[in-house]
Amino acid sequence: MNTSAAPQDQSLKTEKRRKQRTRLQETWRRFRKNRWALSGLVLLVLLAAVALGAGVIAPEGVDHQDFTRRFAPPGQENLLGTDNLGRDTLSRIIHGSRLSLSIGFITTSIGLIIGGTLGAFAGFYGGTRDQIIMRIMDVILAIPGFIFAVALVTALGPNLTNLMIAVGVNSIPYFARIIRSSVMSVKEYEYIEAARAIGAGDLRIIAKHVIPNSFAPILVQATLRIGDTIIIAAGLSFLGLGAQPPLPEWGAMLSGGRQYLRDAWWMATFPGIAIMITVLAFNLVGDGLRDALDPRLKN
Repeated sequence: MNTSAAPQDQSLKTEKRRKQRTRLQETWRRFRKNRWALSGLVLLVLLAAVALGAGVIAPEGVDHQDFTRRFAPPGQENLLGTDNLGRDTLSRIIHGSRLSLSIGFITTSIGLIIGGTLGAFAGFYGGTRDQIIMRIMDVILAIPGFIFAVALVTALGPNLTNLMIAVGVNSIPYFARIIRSSVMSVKEYEYIEAARAIGAGDLRIIAKHVIPNSFAPILVQATLRIGDTIIIAAGLSFLGLGAQPPLPEWGAMLSGGRQYLRDAWWMATFPGIAIMITVLAFNLVGDGLRDALDPRLKN
């Protein structure tokens, strides 16, 4: 009996993997048809390559100073000019890409892990637990995100670690709400009842069946949220509440260049363009994923 069941189980697993590959191929086909989304993906790949290879790509060290060329305008020697300490702006933007992308991914991960866990339990169990968790989320959402992050960083102290904690906490309600909504829909499906029937526990059902089948909206929200967190983190650093000098975080570079904007416009302009391009790339990819994963658009 066990001998005959084994090939059947293997066949079912093979069929499941085949269907998963087919869904992935269909999603990729739909995604690449969207030229804007594909352009965003290319930009993200380039940004990731620049961030990973910053030490090799950057013309100079991140803190290399040469006071003989302070406020040098963009030119052949320094493509994006230099700052008030004679540091190469291009090199600092390249090194800053690693920092800004890390902030985006880490803060989004904080929101995804904590918010996803809270949202999954709230949606799966419902009742009093759902009410308590979601009312707490509503209180956080009632405060404008940037103001909430400013208040939290001010309470914890202005530095890069506290910035990531503040922005990450600010992201929790967004993931909690969207995952709760997905879980409430998914938990009514027949395969959840089948899993209960064979004795699967709640944690196993949530981890193995509920969350994987809620993956599409989570992925879209995470992609879009990374762009938002980069903007919020840059805003906090601009106010002096985030990355502190001499870290080459783009928001901090904007803050450092604002007082020289009339005479050395490049100090603030190019970091601002870097923020704009990065956030635009994440938004394009997020919109493309939403369209590719939306079952209503399959026909």
